[in-house]
Amino acid sequence: MRIENTGIDNVVIDLKPLDHITGKNAFIRAGQWDYERVTYDYKIDSNEQNITYYIRIQGHAIEGDVDRGNAVIKLLTPLLGKHYYPHGVEYGEEENFSEELIERANTLLTKVANDVTPYKKA
Repeated sequence: MRIENTGIDNVVIDLKPLDHITGKNAFIRAGQWDYERVTYDYKIDSNEQNITYYIRIQGHAIEGDVDRGNAVIKLLTPLLGKHYYPHGVEYGEEENFSEELIERANTLLTKVANDVTPYKKA
């Protein structure tokens, strides 16, 4: 599910402050990157058997190289996904997410958006 109007969509920011801000807000990049893309996930455990939810922030390099740490990243619309073990994460609009989960995702993403504001590039 796309989470619209969080203030993250289309933000342009240097990779280093982005890594710091997302890490401070418990979003993990780990090995989820290549030379042109980054992905940060926030894991939400569920009481449902074999189900985990993820809030995902993605971006792509418009300058520089992620591997070298000098990339300028343009962020995409965040996603809310549901991981079905062992099949993978589904982000489709047909997934059912509770209002509480959507509210939590919006709160977390708004916090990230507020934290990136001072680092936005024109």
